[in-house]
Amino acid sequence: MPVSFNCELKFMLKFIVLNVMLFLQPQHLTMTSIEYIPGSDSLKVTVSLVYDQLLHDYQQTIIDDIDLEALRKYRLLPADLINSYINSKLFITINKRLLTGKLLNTESSGNSIVLTMLYRLDRKIKTITVRNTILTGLYSDIENLTIIRINDFETGVKFTHDYTEETFNIK
Repeated sequence: MPVSFNCELKFMLKFIVLNVMLFLQPQHLTMTSIEYIPGSDSLKVTVSLVYDQLLHDYQQTIIDDIDLEALRKYRLLPADLINSYINSKLFITINKRLLTGKLLNTESSGNSIVLTMLYRLDRKIKTITVRNTILTGLYSDIENLTIIRINDFETGVKFTHDYTEETFNIK
């Protein structure tokens, strides 16, 4: 088996296990993966969370004058609302430059939603700062599990209500 396939398989297994944990844990939990796409100028970011919690967080922290029931009428939130939500909750800074994500795909299953975002880069990654504040305005027990994978660099971090940001040097 090629080395890159083993790395891909390990990453996917970690992602699947963490997503399963997301729905088995009684506390408030989200899962985010940030992955550099080799040979491109992009990061693929996947965010998994409970859909109703996303709606509630959107209503409470983005547009508080919108009725929560009005949001629930959407089968899935429109792309512009999701872009607004993610870009105001998940901040990815590469080499001290803040990136803006664009929604690529939305998948829902039961009460969960998986959002896939694309972030464009303009140069080689030397440092990455991640600030994850998803659901931190709602829950004091939030755990935003985040995996970062860039070339040979891979790490996981647990962001919480009080610990929302970390910077990593990429070698």
